[in-house]
Amino acid sequence: MNDAMDYSQPIAGKPQPLTLEQAAWITPPLHAVDTEGMIDVPRLRRYRQNRLRQQIIEQGLDAIILAEPLSIRYATGVRNCALFQMHTLAGYLFIPAEGPVTYFDSVPGRETGSQLETIDEVRGDILPLSYMFAGHRQQEWARNWGRQMNDLIHAHCGQGSKRIGIERTGFHAETALADLGHGLSDVAPVLAAARKIKSPEEILAMNLTVAVAENGMTRMRDKLRNGMMEQELWAHMWASLIEGGGEWLDYRLLASGERTNPWQQEASSRMIRAGDLVVFDCGMVGPFSYGADISRAYHCGPGRPTDEQRQLYTLAWTEVMANTQLMQAGASFAEIAANRHILPEGYGEQLYPCMAHGLGMADEWPAILHSPDHPEFFDGELEAGMVICVESYVGKVGGIEGVKLEDQVLVTEGGPVVLSRYPFEEALLLT
Repeated sequence: MNDAMDYSQPIAGKPQPLTLEQAAWITPPLHAVDTEGMIDVPRLRRYRQNRLRQQIIEQGLDAIILAEPLSIRYATGVRNCALFQMHTLAGYLFIPAEGPVTYFDSVPGRETGSQLETIDEVRGDILPLSYMFAGHRQQEWARNWGRQMNDLIHAHCGQGSKRIGIERTGFHAETALADLGHGLSDVAPVLAAARKIKSPEEILAMNLTVAVAENGMTRMRDKLRNGMMEQELWAHMWASLIEGGGEWLDYRLLASGERTNPWQQEASSRMIRAGDLVVFDCGMVGPFSYGADISRAYHCGPGRPTDEQRQLYTLAWTEVMANTQLMQAGASFAEIAANRHILPEGYGEQLYPCMAHGLGMADEWPAILHSPDHPEFFDGELEAGMVICVESYVGKVGGIEGVKLEDQVLVTEGGPVVLSRYPFEEALLLT
């Protein structure tokens, strides 16, 4: 069942594979219909699991154990109460470099998992690892869990000590598995290397989320009025997300007026007033669990934007436009940072924490910082198939307002393709 599939070859009775460039321009129907089955979901799942297995082998591991809901979703397609499981661990997944995939979860997850070709065995003997369910017996249950995993490792990876990539199972569980002689390492490098290159099906799924996000942007733009509260406006983005089949927003980054400087203040009960800038970052996990990370800024009427508001907006727009052109396959992070757009004096002292970052099922590796000389800078190289979000924040230190803009970009061999199509505000751009 888990034999590697040649992803590039047509499958009888299935939609024909697209190129990345073709997928970048297509927004498939949100609901499955019998005449437009554009997303081959089994192919999507198989591509992702094959990417993971490839990285398990390349990074010298014998198996990985996943516990984060989005990691399990990436590896298999299973979705089960993801937000709950982010703070209260329930399900977990065992994937050997070669051999059957074993999934442990509660009844809803087991029901979903049993229908998926990416999972060979669904088990109900799940052991409580979180303190909520284990209480003072947590260490006891962790030792039982260690033996459970040890049995799987020996059954599917061979006898003796093995190298296991592990994720978020907790101190006691990791200690129990290590005490049985296995070498443990952080699974994050495996996940990052697998996730970084998207298939055309992933781009189609991402375009659905972008479309849902842009619907939310349109609703907010249409409903924006003097006298409404920030959180009242932000509710329209949530409504679009839920109605469109999405999952959650990672944050509530919407601010108005003086709350736009400094950036990253979340939506509040502040009343939006005529003349305010309203700035937001959607940070959406939408249909198929794929991300949309797009930022825009509006001006609340009646009235016209001030010259300073237009200056802030134009500077941020110019930075996004210029830096987007740097997102070329083969470009190193150091090269990108060295050639980034430089804001004029007085406007570049409150830069966004990174100039660009990866996106898949929410934010992911890499984070490209503004300077190779930054103490936290790491280098790497863009590859075709990566999705990168290009960021800008412009606001004077001590200034009243600021502007945050961001576009979502697919890296292709032919150059960057912008996936976020929602227009910028002509009234805020200096001509």
